[in-house]
Amino acid sequence: MLSRRLFLALTSSAMLVSPFSLLADQAPTMLDHILLGSDDLDRGIAFVEERTGVRATFGGVHPGRGTRNALLSLGERHYLEIIAPDPKQDTVESFAAPMLTALKQLSRPRLVGWAAHPGDVDAFAKKLREAGIAIQGPRPGSRSRPDGLMLHWKTLGLADDRGGLLPFFIEWSADSVHPSVDAPGGCRLERFAVAGPDPGELSKTIQRLGLDVMVERADKPQLRARIAGPKGKLEATS
Repeated sequence: MLSRRLFLALTSSAMLVSPFSLLADQAPTMLDHILLGSDDLDRGIAFVEERTGVRATFGGVHPGRGTRNALLSLGERHYLEIIAPDPKQDTVESFAAPMLTALKQLSRPRLVGWAAHPGDVDAFAKKLREAGIAIQGPRPGSRSRPDGLMLHWKTLGLADDRGGLLPFFIEWSADSVHPSVDAPGGCRLERFAVAGPDPGELSKTIQRLGLDVMVERADKPQLRARIAGPKGKLEATS
């Protein structure tokens, strides 16, 4: 019932007030995937495997963005993307440069962002504009899998994502297989939260976006995730 209530609210003309109290230790309903950044893809894959017992498989490269990834399913409609620089790409589009720079500077794997699926991303963009929330996009994206299959999507970014605390939004094309379907399984996302020095103010922003993510207090802005696998648990932060 919770998922249906959230869906109905998202398709109405108003922004949501999310039922946080019902969502302790649960993944946000709209969460699509979380991004674990690494300066080297193989190092990121090993980092996750050592802690969970599951090895992510190579997903492909992001043309024009300077990155490549490996994927791990976290259950239905959720997955982990290990993202790292692609040494074979010499140039990147301007909007992708900040992420690539941040990845190259990492001394160890850390959370670098997350994505939410709002449904029709063009309709969602219209709602955000009408609510006075500045956005970037939607813009198309694609990736060629190792088996040659092309995946397509559209993403929408926030002009102010609070340094990565807030998600970008993604709509997968109808002919694309969602990565959670055929990425290696065995892990699940036990918990996901955003944290900051002013959780009350952050919660208001989260609610305006229609998200049901947990908000916690911290000395500095931080993403927090707990992933359980057959070998153990991975506690990851930004």
